[in-house]
Amino acid sequence: MSRKILIIDDDPYIVKYLEDILQDDGFTTCTASNVADALEQLKKEKPDLITLDLEMPNEWGPRFYRKMIQDPDYNDIPVIVVSGLSGIHLAIKNAVASFKKPFNPKELLGAIHKALDS
Repeated sequence: MSRKILIIDDDPYIVKYLEDILQDDGFTTCTASNVADALEQLKKEKPDLITLDLEMPNEWGPRFYRKMIQDPDYNDIPVIVVSGLSGIHLAIKNAVASFKKPFNPKELLGAIHKALDS
């Protein structure tokens, strides 16, 4: 069965790029461009892993993360931060990995497989 990854990013080019990389590697993807959509997708899709951008309109990624970990149904889903901001490894301390845009797709896939296989 294909593992599902929720891509949360407000940049349509990044979303498409991540979808291509992940689908080519055999993953199923779902996407959200803001915190409200992301929380809805989280409940509807129950992803195995989440890639999270930090900087989005209205609410930032860390706010989504705080809401997600307050729910025992979702608080053990691994999160990988993918953001253009510096210091991103500090933003979400329990993220399994952090990648600064532009990122190396092979490294990202490696981190995803490591998170899902552990």
